[in-house]
Amino acid sequence: MTVLLFDDPAIRPKLLPFTFTRPVAALRCGILTVAEKWEHRLAQPVHYLTEQYLQAKYPAGPVGGPALVINGAVCPDELLAKQVQALQPGEALMDGDLLVAAHLTDAANVAELIQDGFANTREVAEPVLALREVWHLFLHNGAEIRRDFALLTHGRQSQPIGDAHTIVYAPENIFIEEGVKIRAAILNAEDGPIYLGKNSQVHEGAIIKGPLALCEGSHINVGAKMRGDNTVGPFSKVGGEVGNSILLGYSNKGHDGYLGNSVIGEWCNLGADTNTSNLKNNYAPVKIWSHSAGRFVNTGQQFCGLMMGDHSKCGINTMFNTGTVVGVGANIFGAGFPRTFIPSFSWGGSAGFETFKMPKVAEVAERVMARRHLEYDATEQALMQHVFDQTAKDRIWEKAVSKDAPAPAAE
Repeated sequence: MTVLLFDDPAIRPKLLPFTFTRPVAALRCGILTVAEKWEHRLAQPVHYLTEQYLQAKYPAGPVGGPALVINGAVCPDELLAKQVQALQPGEALMDGDLLVAAHLTDAANVAELIQDGFANTREVAEPVLALREVWHLFLHNGAEIRRDFALLTHGRQSQPIGDAHTIVYAPENIFIEEGVKIRAAILNAEDGPIYLGKNSQVHEGAIIKGPLALCEGSHINVGAKMRGDNTVGPFSKVGGEVGNSILLGYSNKGHDGYLGNSVIGEWCNLGADTNTSNLKNNYAPVKIWSHSAGRFVNTGQQFCGLMMGDHSKCGINTMFNTGTVVGVGANIFGAGFPRTFIPSFSWGGSAGFETFKMPKVAEVAERVMARRHLEYDATEQALMQHVFDQTAKDRIWEKAVSKDAPAPAAE
């Protein structure tokens, strides 16, 4: 039976800018993405039901026939996975007004069925964890690391640390995959597990406090201070001080500087000594820009740092204020604090912005992805072009230029 993870239309817009470039279920919270969590729980491949422009990169798989459709924002546990598997044809699983999953006899018209609702429903045994807002990613990251750690390590034997100069606390809560290299570090898993993925490296003098997930091929640099509830996605590099943050993958924060209560997309780079504020001076709840609401919204959180979309970069000594949202493909530099909402494909900083044109975006993306032996191919280019066009309304300076431009000469 086909398993389809669908983008809930009420949730996906609230997870922008990250869902500009991926389905909801491709978001990482904990060690795994939501899709990977379901694959492990259901022991079968999953497919995505997402925006049309994303389907070339995230295909829907077989169309038609019986299917389990699952809300891509919902993080499963063992109980929920069993409830989903027990659904009968034509039956849906609900958590109040939230459609969690449904068993369809024919997935050919799945979008219409999801929109119209189901006559035959049952309630979940326990409330589910749904990632409904961008700050939910870091807010639930520690708990999801614990849950993913138990899922991935059950019945398996960790590789030994093998370094006489590394200090370890609570070694029973540490799991090391094959190819990991550790040198003269401190690993403290007393307050939560530490997972070191395949071929990852922990360099000299790094201090790691669990919960922490270091995914495949990633590095924690010399002298880094990882304060807990952190996920470093695949093929990334992290240095400096990091607390309760997620790098989704293929991104670098290689140098000193503080990153707290933040989510960084793929193919991002934070210049040396970049710092994020995650707490207001008056300790008030943080407001951040909502792409779906078109305004700043109250997170209800006292701690909230930086939300940065894919392919965005910032120069050395960049200072991000509390609750800053950066879109896709932005390039930020210069002195002072930039604005707390930086639209996609912005070029500039506190002195002002202009548009980062697509040919220049492509040049940077080609160079950056080649460093990981990946190609900025036609699929990636079309995706980025769609996001560029979709986010034009946010680049308000383009409207001003268009208004001031002289009218075309009559023919």
